[in-house]
This record gives sequence, structure tokens and C-alpha cells, in this order.
Amino acid sequence: MSGYWVSLIGGMIIGLSAVLLLVLNGRVAGISGIVGRLAQGANILTNGAFVVGLALGPVLFLALFGHMPAVTVTGSWPLIVVAGLLVGFGTRMGSGCTSGHGVLGLARLSRRSFAAVVTFLAAGVLAVALLKCAAP
Repeated sequence: MSGYWVSLIGGMIIGLSAVLLLVLNGRVAGISGIVGRLAQGANILTNGAFVVGLALGPVLFLALFGHMPAVTVTGSWPLIVVAGLLVGFGTRMGSGCTSGHGVLGLARLSRRSFAAVVTFLAAGVLAVALLKCAAP
């Protein structure tokens, strides 16, 4: 199966799960919010099921395709840790993450989500440009 098909099907599953969570539970599928609420012990069954479902994604991929998805990480561990901390800080500052703002916020035509997604993308482009300039 072409990589494009896998990505398309994955995106459709993400969209479907986000819509189902919103329609059935009235919750936005923002991963940072779900993990944050789970860490606080709130709504453990629903939040825990969502996080377990995320973790089982690669296992389902293995069952369907006979191999784990290919993942290549080229950054150093210190860079990855700093990037993760900055993303965590940004999700708190922006009141949500790419999944909440990008998947559901844009679909609901939220101006705040539009501003957040533009900020995420601009920061990503800037980070890549700066790191490419700094690379030997």
C-alpha cells in the first residue's frame, strides 16, 4: 500500500475519532488536554481509553502490514528534549495543541484556532530554517 494511502487513511481515522469524541462526550480531542486531565486523575476512563488507543496505533499497523511503521529521528537527544519542552510550553500558552486547534478548531471555524495553527506553522518553518542554517 502506498505511503499516501496509509497517511490518508490515518488522517481519516484521526478525524473520525475526534468527531466521535466531540459528539459522544462533548470533548475536543486535544491530546495535550487529554493527557493533562489524565495526569490530574480527571475522567480516567475516557482519557485513559484515548491515550491507550494512541499507543495501540503502531500495534494495529503491525497487525495490518506485518511490520512496524518506519520512524527516523535525526536530531540529538538534547535537541529533542528542548523541542519537547518548548512544545509543551507552547500548548499551555496557546490553550491547546495541534490536534485540538488543527483538527477540530479549524473544522469549527474558530478564529483562535486559526491563529494558533498559523503560529504553529510559522514557528515550525522558522525552526527548520534556523536549524538548516546552523547545520554543518
